[in-house]
Amino acid sequence: MARTVPKSEETRKRILAAALRIFRERGFHAATMREIAAAAGVAVGAAYYYFDSKDALVMAFYAQAQDEMAPRLDEILRESRTLEQRLRGIIGQKLEYFAPNRALVSALSAHIDPEHPLSPFSAATAPIRDRDIAFFARAAEESKLRLPASILPYLPRLLWLYQMGLMLFWVYDRSPKQQRTELLFEKTLRMMLLTLKWAELPLLKPLFRPAGELLKAIYGEA
Repeated sequence: MARTVPKSEETRKRILAAALRIFRERGFHAATMREIAAAAGVAVGAAYYYFDSKDALVMAFYAQAQDEMAPRLDEILRESRTLEQRLRGIIGQKLEYFAPNRALVSALSAHIDPEHPLSPFSAATAPIRDRDIAFFARAAEESKLRLPASILPYLPRLLWLYQMGLMLFWVYDRSPKQQRTELLFEKTLRMMLLTLKWAELPLLKPLFRPAGELLKAIYGEA
């Protein structure tokens, strides 16, 4: 039997869908809660009942995106055999999913400061960030990398940062169909995979000890 969707959940989804549509048409900063409520067919008070601000709508968008992508990311990890295949799949899926809302993601990219709640580095977005990093942890673990113990624990977070750097470049890429992003992804992925391959060589492992110490300092674990 089909699950009955509570009216409150249906209303919430309708408001979020209307908000994303308004954000695409008017831009995040120009859009107002009154416009969003009208587009969703609810009173302004009702819109504020479900989402107390535009920031709350964005947080719901982040969570929805993660929920919707999770099954596909699981499938990618199951079907892939190498780290290259897994990273191409994960990051490629993210770029494909966010493409319809690229302008919104571009507007939100201004909030890099970890003190801003919408920043991907903020305390407010930590649950979303940690869940995303977990996919990269699986990608590394299931690829059975033989990296120095000083680096391996940090790899999932570094891969997540690599993804964020690519997405930041992508939102500002004005080349046709973001071809420069595609080229950047291709070249940097190969360089990174080669570096990881070198790190597996026993004779070169001592060279990565300073890198491990640096990562400890960066993440406040020194």
